[in-house]
Amino acid sequence: MDKDSQGLLDSSLMASGTASRSEDEESLAGQKRASSQALGTIPKRRSSSRFIKRKKFDDELVESSLAKSSTRVKGAGSVESGRCSGSEPSSSEKKKVSKAPSTPVPPSPAPTPGLTKRVKKSKQPLQVTKDLGRWKPADDLLLINAVLQTNDLTSVHLGVKFSCRFTLREVQERWYALLYDPVISKLACQAMRQLHPEAIAAIQSKALFSKAEEQLLSKVGSTSQPTLETFQDLLHRHPDAFYLARTAKALQAHWQLMKQYYLLEDQTVQPLPKGDQVLNFSDAEDLIDDSKLKDMRDEVLEHELTVADRRQKREIRQLEQELHKWQVLVDSITGMSSPDFDNQTLAVLRGRMVRYLMRSREITLGRATKDNQIDVDLSLEGPAWKISRKQGVIKLKNNGDFFIANEGRRPIYIDGRPVLCGSKWRLSNNSVVEIASLRFVFLINQDLIALIRAEAAKITPQ
Repeated sequence: MDKDSQGLLDSSLMASGTASRSEDEESLAGQKRASSQALGTIPKRRSSSRFIKRKKFDDELVESSLAKSSTRVKGAGSVESGRCSGSEPSSSEKKKVSKAPSTPVPPSPAPTPGLTKRVKKSKQPLQVTKDLGRWKPADDLLLINAVLQTNDLTSVHLGVKFSCRFTLREVQERWYALLYDPVISKLACQAMRQLHPEAIAAIQSKALFSKAEEQLLSKVGSTSQPTLETFQDLLHRHPDAFYLARTAKALQAHWQLMKQYYLLEDQTVQPLPKGDQVLNFSDAEDLIDDSKLKDMRDEVLEHELTVADRRQKREIRQLEQELHKWQVLVDSITGMSSPDFDNQTLAVLRGRMVRYLMRSREITLGRATKDNQIDVDLSLEGPAWKISRKQGVIKLKNNGDFFIANEGRRPIYIDGRPVLCGSKWRLSNNSVVEIASLRFVFLINQDLIALIRAEAAKITPQ
């Protein structure tokens, strides 16, 4: 058999396979209609008209592609046999055959969705209670007692100290939940019943005072000195007006608080002064008489302060007496005793630590070494490793003027002005000489220089 005949055979087999498939589908559809008419008593199964397409995973995509490729490679007979063996009509026929002889059983009306919805509805209040977990049983009991006493949620929010800070809106929402939400109120009542009797008694003792109670307490005079027996008698005479947990001591404490704020019947509050002169804190302080204030003196503390003051004054007196001795010692070390000059000193180059005396008309400045000896060793004042061994020369002219010449590599600053190498500058009294971060003040002996200038003036005319 050649290739052309083989291709025709395959095409005819595929055509016959598709024809037989269409006939089988028509026969199966007819059987479905007949069975549905015969079994009219069986209710139809609910199904959604929406087409839901589930996403395929990677392994399913590979298997489906392999199955498609295998069906393409195989002939029509294999396709037909595979579809007939595992196709939907055969399974539906089996189901109908198995259901036909048995008695029709109505399917359950989808119990699972209803049950899940009921469970969710029952769990919602629990979630609400979890959200309101800041409210403790003690807080609920405080809230209930305070509202029953005052009938005002704003007063409860301002006057009751709960376990944590609640806003007025949170207090209102909690009160409405205790009133109108059966689940929350039931859980709150169960939690409050489990409180210890001592805790309940402590909470009840903190209940706010009602207007009726404060009205009865305000009738007790402010000038009188009521005792516990007075308030105990008040409790006996008005048992219905006072809260069940009130004691004579609690009534006395609240009466004292009312007296402090001028809330008793026989007390009157002075009106504020009218006009511009309103009493302020400084005016009230001026009105206070210091002599009438109680002087709480601590004798032990005053004795210690007196002893410490005496000791400090004695030390200061000793230092003042020894001051001249220390002054002499400092002058001998630093050489900065006094600015007075003797008859041989022409000028002074004074630093922070030492003082150099100029007793000749020319002196050299620099850093002394073993091979180099100079007149003024600047290393005695401080770190002089940046200063040249011969940094400069100070000379006194015949006319009484001092000049400094720079012979080192680094500049010398005279009153902030740099003097470079090979240059010179005139020095005046109190000139500031700065050499490599070392500062000196140049002081001139004016009396001796005046004599020198006078002698020079005498010599020049001759």
